Amino acid sequence: MSKWRLWLPFVAMSINCCGWGTAWAGEFDRFDGEVYVQRESGPLKADLYIPRGEGPFPGVLVVHGGAWYTGTRAQLAGVCQQLAEHGFAAVAISYRLAPKHQFPAQIEDCKEAVRWMRSNAQRLKINAPAIGGFGYSAGAHLVALLGTSDAKSGMEGPDVAADEPSTRLQAVVGGGTPCDFRTVPLDTEKLSFWLGGSRRQQAERYRLASPAAFISADDPPMFFFHGEFDRLVPMVGPQAMCRELKAVGVPAELYIVPQVGHLLAAMNQQVIDKSIAFLGKQLRTGDEP
Repeated sequence: MSKWRLWLPFVAMSINCCGWGTAWAGEFDRFDGEVYVQRESGPLKADLYIPRGEGPFPGVLVVHGGAWYTGTRAQLAGVCQQLAEHGFAAVAISYRLAPKHQFPAQIEDCKEAVRWMRSNAQRLKINAPAIGGFGYSAGAHLVALLGTSDAKSGMEGPDVAADEPSTRLQAVVGGGTPCDFRTVPLDTEKLSFWLGGSRRQQAERYRLASPAAFISADDPPMFFFHGEFDRLVPMVGPQAMCRELKAVGVPAELYIVPQVGHLLAAMNQQVIDKSIAFLGKQLRTGDEP
């Protein structure tokens, strides 16, 4: 079993137990368990954190971690609450998990969630042209891939009509982000549960799963944060991605959370404050609350 699969259930549990899942007083309404898409395996649901007031508010898709095979949408409840307190309509989603559902099921579900947010923007009080993404670990990978991929990438999902709303994001925040699977050793099997084999066997799937493979000048601004001592997800991934984004003119920043590893970086309040400030700068216009 790979180190991803050994550690991530502990990560998911610990985030809930160490403060992110606690209640916050704020002017927002919470609606749990709204179905955003029906799959053959069953409905996929979202928890909504909608600020009180007329709106519209910038939207943030919130995607949990768990190595693509575990975790729940409640994992980042505290982040969603803080986003709503700061005037963002936060949508935390469930998505199909490996090994039963291998890639690209996860990114297809995330893209469907963005379409759903835009299709229901009036009811959800979301400013449809201003939607960002926030994710940690596997969730950060998925929002980064949302940020760089588009309809030409071939991962929009089956039977998606040409006139469906765009899945492009306007800002991305990712913590502990896996960015490029094209560098995984050719014959390692550690990601087979999710990508269907080694990189030698599934080279195209490893490429499609790599946010860095789709970098282009029209990508949204991105803010990455990473624990200084993260031994689970190498920091070289977001470091290289920031360089490549900047090279094509896309604003990108990496904040290194000092003296912590993968788990504790996820629970650092300062970096959550920085993330919310970044999303506000990128998603708000002068006409919004």
